[in-house]
Amino acid sequence: MLVRKGGLGRGEARARVSRWRDVAEVVDTSDRVMATAMVLAEAHRLSIWDAVVLSAAADAGCGMLLSEDMQHGFVWRGVTVINPFRDPPEPLLQPLLGISPSA
Repeated sequence: MLVRKGGLGRGEARARVSRWRDVAEVVDTSDRVMATAMVLAEAHRLSIWDAVVLSAAADAGCGMLLSEDMQHGFVWRGVTVINPFRDPPEPLLQPLLGISPSA
């Protein structure tokens, strides 16, 4: 994604991912995550890769998942999918962006 869509070189993409790993929890794709993802993909007609990401996010206790590929506002096991490119930004995302929530 960072190389193909983001236009970064492979070295810079690798460096960015390494920096992200230093500040974010990395969740393994365990057997449980994969089994749940297969059921999730079938039940909600998601790609298996989107289902793995959503399953892992739920397993890690995330409340918000940023994705431009999944349905904005979809909620599953307490995880809300947010499209980070919506204009205006989603109210749940505004505090993270330093934007005062809309009145």
